[in-house]
Amino acid sequence: MVMLVFAGAVHAQAIEPMPFANHAQELRFQHLTQQLRCPMCQNETLADSNAPIARDLRNQIFKLMQQGRSDDEIKQYLVARYSDYILYNPPLKTGTVLLWFGPLLILLGGGGVVLVALRKRKRQGVEATTVGESADNGEDW
Repeated sequence: MVMLVFAGAVHAQAIEPMPFANHAQELRFQHLTQQLRCPMCQNETLADSNAPIARDLRNQIFKLMQQGRSDDEIKQYLVARYSDYILYNPPLKTGTVLLWFGPLLILLGGGGVVLVALRKRKRQGVEATTVGESADNGEDW
């Protein structure tokens, strides 16, 4: 019974409602928090995460919105503190080249390893056939 109460308390920490001035501001907030990554959860947006830092960042974003900051200004504020990692769609620049092209490089490297292995196996198969033919003097058992 105690475990059920505790489990309910954990789920009660869901994303808290905020006093938005209007529906447009709420939609803007939701859109903005969907574009930002939780620094602790890695693959969750700020909107979806229940981590304490995500909650703090949502509150900070709300305060910045109340101050009249634009979406770009809010993103710049967060990037200055958490780097481009906080953006789900980071800009292409020197520091993010591996982030953008790393998976492609890994895929191409793996394909190269497979090609080398196949060519090596084919060469060994041809050499084994050639060795077998030269050892055969034409006599059948």
